[in-house]
Amino acid sequence: MSSPNRLDRTDIGILNQLQQNARITNAELARAVNLSPTPCFNRVRALEKLGLFRRQVTLLNAEALGLRINVFIQVSMARQDEDALQRFESAVAERPEVMECYLMTGDADYLLRVVVPDMRSLERFILERLTKIPGISNIRSSFALKQVRYKTALPLPAGGLTLSQSDETHDDWA
Repeated sequence: MSSPNRLDRTDIGILNQLQQNARITNAELARAVNLSPTPCFNRVRALEKLGLFRRQVTLLNAEALGLRINVFIQVSMARQDEDALQRFESAVAERPEVMECYLMTGDADYLLRVVVPDMRSLERFILERLTKIPGISNIRSSFALKQVRYKTALPLPAGGLTLSQSDETHDDWA
């Protein structure tokens, strides 16, 4: 790394490679970013120490596993006080079918992405789980007809990134 708070092109290259394939060997990674294995390994460890890696996972094929229904559910709360929001967030965090949950601005307070095998499972989730959470005033569902794009890799600037600028606008994004 070029400095403790600056990611250079090589660091960005390492991050991009790892986002595409977390199981890449150090030797393959080193070749991909034009480094020898030891400096590449050291850079990966330094990036890890900066807290840039949340975790490594295997992305499964939902359709092949019979999880064919992908639904987005907007939830409005009767009150937006801290206790009500915390109760809701704790309840949805326990549900395995809830893939994502966001506190939102706009018409709804929360947006959930829920994956289930069939309509009966969705009905049970909504009626037996979601509506039982205290404080919900409205639930609206939208079904995904087709997944047009899905990715997990974050967009990284081509030229490098100063970590202390993370809250500012970046002019170096490509």
